[in-house]
Amino acid sequence: MASNMVIITCAVTGAIHTPSMSPNLPVTAEEIATASIDAAEAGAAIIHLHARNPETGAPDQSPELFAPFLKVIKQRCDAVINLTTGGAPWMTIEDRIRPALTYQPEVASLNMGSMNFGLFPMLNRFKTFKHAWERQALEGSRDLVFRNTFSDIEHLLKALGENGTRFEFECYDTSHLYNLHHFLERGLVKPPLFVQTVFGILGGIGPHPDDVGHMRRTADRLFGDQYQWSVLGAGRSQMPIAAMAAAMGGNVRVGLEDSLWAGRGKLGTNAGQVRNVRQIIEGLGLEIATPDEAREMLALKGADRTAI
Repeated sequence: MASNMVIITCAVTGAIHTPSMSPNLPVTAEEIATASIDAAEAGAAIIHLHARNPETGAPDQSPELFAPFLKVIKQRCDAVINLTTGGAPWMTIEDRIRPALTYQPEVASLNMGSMNFGLFPMLNRFKTFKHAWERQALEGSRDLVFRNTFSDIEHLLKALGENGTRFEFECYDTSHLYNLHHFLERGLVKPPLFVQTVFGILGGIGPHPDDVGHMRRTADRLFGDQYQWSVLGAGRSQMPIAAMAAAMGGNVRVGLEDSLWAGRGKLGTNAGQVRNVRQIIEGLGLEIATPDEAREMLALKGADRTAI
């Protein structure tokens, strides 16, 4: 595979932002499906998916809420489907894993360590909410630990690995890279590793360019040529960090899970963010990977071997 190929992932809704923050945040199955297909048409090879309660917009890991949009996405585009096992930071590991166990996707996310997960600074920007749970979730993050113990990680690796699902290893700090290296040494994960380094979440590593370089150098030292590196920047760091990573030979993730914005004070869309980062990538003389090229780069099992 050409070394100038860049995989774009789009995380269309997530569990961080709440419906009151943007009318563009997909909530219903129809909205999630439409946002995903639009992102794929704009150039995203991988679609990272969460579900939400269609009435309140609250994050929800009930497998039956995933079914309507998964079927439509698979029918209408060839994008790689990546299901969350992160769910929301306050959920149990058993709830978080249910959709990926049910649908056996090509890729599932896997958080590589426990951490504080501070969302409460968003209360400085957003003051009014449609649903009581929104403010409660943000306030509650002052005392929130996102649990991802070694036992939790091992459980996920074994349960999902049996179905041929591979992983987007989400690493929010340097220690998470070392945790992943531990599992590689034990033979519980197999190359090529898809390492998603996350910048700008309060409780994890920051979004400074030195932080990006540090995570890349550490991953290079630990994994050599056994991994594909990708980045996501939270909030206003999204596009600057994507540009840095693409220039350094990395892959990128965008989407309204990570940032609501299309510029200072301007709310964005999932497809719009994909188009913006695609322009950056192609402006650097690089090419975006198609879904099948991403499958080859990440050694995925193929869409025909999922339960979607």
